[in-house]
Amino acid sequence: QDLMYRCSMGAVAVMLRFVGVRVHVEGAENIPAGTCIFTANHTSYIDPLAFAPHIPRRVSLLLKKELFRMPILGFGMRMAKFVVVDRESRQGAANSLKDSLRYLSEGLSLALYPEGTRSPDGRLLPFKRGAFVMALQAGVPIVPVSITGGRQLMPKGTWAIHPGDVTIRFGQPIDPSSYTTATLRDLLARVHEAVAAGLPPEQQPLAQDSPAAAPTSA
Repeated sequence: QDLMYRCSMGAVAVMLRFVGVRVHVEGAENIPAGTCIFTANHTSYIDPLAFAPHIPRRVSLLLKKELFRMPILGFGMRMAKFVVVDRESRQGAANSLKDSLRYLSEGLSLALYPEGTRSPDGRLLPFKRGAFVMALQAGVPIVPVSITGGRQLMPKGTWAIHPGDVTIRFGQPIDPSSYTTATLRDLLARVHEAVAAGLPPEQQPLAQDSPAAAPTSA
C-alpha cells in the first residue's frame, strides 16, 4: 500500500508538470510530526491533484462515492484506504466517520474538504461539522490549508487543465483539546478563519457564508 501510494503521488506530480501546472508550497514547516487532519478549501478538481502529493506523508483522502465506481481506480483507492463519502445517506455518512476514525487511530492522517463541495465562484463556503467531530473524537490537531489558483486552471464543469500556478499554504496546526461537543462551532469558526486568512480577497467568504451560517450536517 505504501509503495502504491508513493508511486501514485509521484505520477500525479509528474502529470501536473507535464501539462504546465506549477505548484508552490508555503508553510510546510507548520505540519506536525504526528497524525493530523488537513482541512482545505475546494474550488476545482485540480485541488487534490496539486495538494496531496505535497503532503510529506501518506494520507487518506475523503472522496465522493461516484469516484469509487471507476474500474481499477476505485479498487486502488480502497486499497489505499481512501474513504467513501456518501452524503445522500445518513448511514453512509456514519460509515465515513467510522472509517475515518479507524484510520486516524492507525496513525494515518486525513486530508479533506470541509465545505463538502467545490465552490462555484471560488469563495470559501461554510464548513460542515464532520471534520471537527473527527478531530474531537480522535484528539488530533487540525492543519488549515488554503489553496489558490486551481479554479483558473480547471474551472468547475470542465475536465480541461490549463497551465499556470497553484499555491498550497499550510497554516499553523490547531489543537482541538480545549474544545468540546458544546463548543464545536467555535472550533469550526477558528479553522474557517484560518483557511480564509490564507486566501486572496476574491476567495474570501461572503457574509452569509460565515461560520455562524454553516450547515449542521456532517
